[in-house]
Amino acid sequence: MSRSLFGTDGVRGRANSEPMTAEIAMRIGMAAGQVFRRGEHRNRAVIGKDTRLSGYMIEQALTAGFLSVGVDVLLLGPIPTPAVGFLTRSMRADVGVMISASHNPYEDNGIKLFGPDGFKLSDAVEDEIEALVVSPSSMRLAAAAAIGRAKRLDDVEGRYIEAVKASAARGLDLSGLKIVVDCANGAAYKVAPTVLWELGAVVIGVGVSPDGFNINGNCGSTHPAVLQEQVVTHNADIGIALDGDADRVVLVCEHGRVIDGDQLMATIADQWVRDGRLAGGGIVATVMSNLGLERYLGTRKMALVRTQVGDRYVLERMRADGFNLGGEQSGHIIMTDHATTGDGLMAALQALSAMIKVGKPASETFRAFEPVPQLLKNVRVGDANAAMAAASVMKAIAAAEARLGKSGRILVRKSGTEPLIRVMAEGDDSDLVRTVVDQIIEAIPRQAA
Repeated sequence: MSRSLFGTDGVRGRANSEPMTAEIAMRIGMAAGQVFRRGEHRNRAVIGKDTRLSGYMIEQALTAGFLSVGVDVLLLGPIPTPAVGFLTRSMRADVGVMISASHNPYEDNGIKLFGPDGFKLSDAVEDEIEALVVSPSSMRLAAAAAIGRAKRLDDVEGRYIEAVKASAARGLDLSGLKIVVDCANGAAYKVAPTVLWELGAVVIGVGVSPDGFNINGNCGSTHPAVLQEQVVTHNADIGIALDGDADRVVLVCEHGRVIDGDQLMATIADQWVRDGRLAGGGIVATVMSNLGLERYLGTRKMALVRTQVGDRYVLERMRADGFNLGGEQSGHIIMTDHATTGDGLMAALQALSAMIKVGKPASETFRAFEPVPQLLKNVRVGDANAAMAAASVMKAIAAAEARLGKSGRILVRKSGTEPLIRVMAEGDDSDLVRTVVDQIIEAIPRQAA
């Protein structure tokens, strides 16, 4: 069947509009509960959320869906996405749910599902759930005596905080470091400052006052300008920016410059090689990662294995081929020795550990390689599939590839979460990169945008 509900990271859309309505959320709960019913024991789901206003509505709808098919529900409240993966496994739940649209504005929301192993679902399992959602007559409601129960789980934050600290190097001491942490007014607004403070840092919090509307609003990993300013103003050693559900991270050096996921992966990989911890002989990243990262790893006899965009695809390749480090340029850093999904806070601790070990400031520690000039532009369209298939676009891409030759790359793809075409090019000649991107954008039809 063709997929219309699930995208690259679960279900996502404008809150209170399809597919993010209470009715569809209830059906997803019913369907996921039915798919993950295992044996005759009391089946259990855990549900976490970020700080969006619509999270209350979707949480209640999902809960009703699970209960109606006989699945008990543990409500976690506002908590990072990686905490849901952790607690799904820790609580021996049959399924986990995170209500979040990640880095999107508050008007959007989403539903991410985890299996009993704490990992995100495969396409095949998502297809099975989607088939039930679109054909609700196939769902089996529980008998009156078998309807599920719901309760709120106490001390969720404390459990996750201890797990994050346990992931760091033994005896990691952040004493003497001044850290500005931007929590995007999102799910980590309590746990991130607490972890850093408990490890000894002087912590300056930004984006730690959520009101249901300000998540990712000019703050967090996709809007680091405020963090950059605060790091310089407070003469901090480093800045940490998370996104709304805290599964991605970018850093800011002491001079206020942004450090992206590619530099983080390179630095952590180097440290893990020295510690004898890197598995697989390299890292897994997506087609969006900079060519400079690939060249850098090659000089150190480490492989860069690329996947399509989406941290779930990175993780699938890591698990299949035995890698324990991977991620995305956007800051999803996956470390399977410690977490089942990208964890911005755990990645930040690994980065801080590397900085302390090398004894250099952030501006030097996280400048492992010189990035190749790269440009990414987004174009909003009405029908992304039609736009991608247009003859004018195909011709422009072929011309761009011919002009860049072996010194660069072109990537044109549709977004998995928004009606956008993303055009990326990179190469040693920045002027040429800009030219070919603009030429491709001009060729994209905007009909019905």
